[in-house]
Amino acid sequence: MEWTDEGVVLGVRRHGETHVLAELMTAQHGRHLGFVRGGTSSKLRPVLQPGNSVRAVWRARLDAHLGAFAIEGMQLRAERLMLSATASYGIQTLAALLRLLPERDPHHDVYLALIEIADRLDDADLAAALIVRFELMLLAELGFGLDLSECAGTGESEDLIYVSPKSGRAVSREAGEPWKDQLLVLPAFLVSGADHSAADVAAGFTLTGFFLARHVFEPRGIAIPEARAALIATVTRGAIAA
Repeated sequence: MEWTDEGVVLGVRRHGETHVLAELMTAQHGRHLGFVRGGTSSKLRPVLQPGNSVRAVWRARLDAHLGAFAIEGMQLRAERLMLSATASYGIQTLAALLRLLPERDPHHDVYLALIEIADRLDDADLAAALIVRFELMLLAELGFGLDLSECAGTGESEDLIYVSPKSGRAVSREAGEPWKDQLLVLPAFLVSGADHSAADVAAGFTLTGFFLARHVFEPRGIAIPEARAALIATVTRGAIAA
């Protein structure tokens, strides 16, 4: 079995003295693990850093086997990303989120979103908003997508400022007024092209964090990644978000 694909490095772990197991998010083959011979060498170590784009040739005798990667660097972002706390926490958060997807399950749109964010991780304001959108996309990919297209109560598509924690559907200002203390805030940048503030980003992370915890992390018995909390604290300048 053999295929060639491009991917983003999510992480590596040592395998023996000189080899590693590499984890990639690939364009056509999903999140995929593979053995890299000589992965700790001075040639490959800089390539196999989280956030870098690589070209990978995967080979195995059978499709079910772990297999081995031959790796070639394409776009090496890692050195630049390590200079920014936002970028460092961001790539760790993205990797943790992508590990929620089944291994080897193709998610091409998720891969494209990952590339878009990876190229912009050193722009803290933009990257934060993109990661909130990425979490919404991931919820949908996992079967728990939110419906932010119209008000759950009236069917109207204007002035949507809340989300029902029960249904995951948007609620308009007027319809939600009597229950506003029980509803989640829907920041405008998630339903329009509006600009966003640090408070908007914090509200966005609170929104996605609520549904990720309920539908994904808690049922699997795992904690929300610590890197996500550190990212939120960084990009919101201390604003509180779940």
